[in-house]
Amino acid sequence: MKKSISDVSYFEQYPSSITVCDTEGIIVAMNGASRDNFSRKGGGRLIGTSLYDCHPEPANIKILEMMHHEEAQTYITENKGRKRLIHQAPWYNNGVLAGLMETIIDISGEIEVRKRN
Repeated sequence: MKKSISDVSYFEQYPSSITVCDTEGIIVAMNGASRDNFSRKGGGRLIGTSLYDCHPEPANIKILEMMHHEEAQTYITENKGRKRLIHQAPWYNNGVLAGLMETIIDISGEIEVRKRN
């Protein structure tokens, strides 16, 4: 039996939010942290819906560009003193673009920078 990404316990229990969409922008998977994070917008009921309905037009344009160019982006958001690291990247199935995956990591305090040679 083939397992889907939502069947994998480490995905489900990962402490940061992971949301996955297909190439049409349809949300296909959310881990527990993602469902909690987006609970006010429907949580797990968002699976099967378009992420384009969740974003303003400028963000949708960026999402389409990331899909078209198969590019990732990483940035930090801040709202009411809460900082979060957002990483959005393409994911692939058998070497073919399958959509985008977004990871949201809560940031508290200062982040240590480790310089390496």
